Amino acid sequence: MRHDRSEIAEIRDAVHLCIDMQKIFAPGGLWATPWMERVLPAIAGIASRYRARTVFSRFITPENPEDRPGHWQHYFRRWREATRARMPPSGLDLVPALARLVPPAHVIDKPAYSAFSNPRLAGLLVEKRVGTVVVTGAETDVCVLSSVLSAVDLGFRVVIVEDALCSSSDVGHDALMTMYRNRFHGQVDLVTAEELARFWRE
Repeated sequence: MRHDRSEIAEIRDAVHLCIDMQKIFAPGGLWATPWMERVLPAIAGIASRYRARTVFSRFITPENPEDRPGHWQHYFRRWREATRARMPPSGLDLVPALARLVPPAHVIDKPAYSAFSNPRLAGLLVEKRVGTVVVTGAETDVCVLSSVLSAVDLGFRVVIVEDALCSSSDVGHDALMTMYRNRFHGQVDLVTAEELARFWRE
């Protein structure tokens, strides 16, 4: 079942939140997401159009596993090659097609899955009087999911650009898209990148 596009309200007072489009997730990166190249043109187009209202999040790994609390230490012992002590600093950079848009686009670094795990993000959105968060990025079923649920919890309307998300798991991506359509009606809308330009006019 798809959202009826006729029910989608005009997008106002919005920010484009692009999740973790970083070299570490790009082809050749340690956590490569094969779909990234496929969705990058759509994401770059959105970020270019709404450059001053785009926020890029970056997942910043710890210097060492012991620098994170609780079970994150176990996680980063497993992925020790992803710690900043082991990997080139450039691995956590945005991919070049998006990095060139900063500034005026903003960058928010985060220590966990949700972009809102950095409290600066919520503060920035309040400062900009944002009511709607337009979400793109990686990965659909991990950091995007966590960020979407945080945004819903904080009372933001969420608009997901369905052809501007990527995951390393087809099953995970498809399951999440079904959940967004069927479980969050009224809080989460799904649009294509082409439709976004029609609903969000500045």
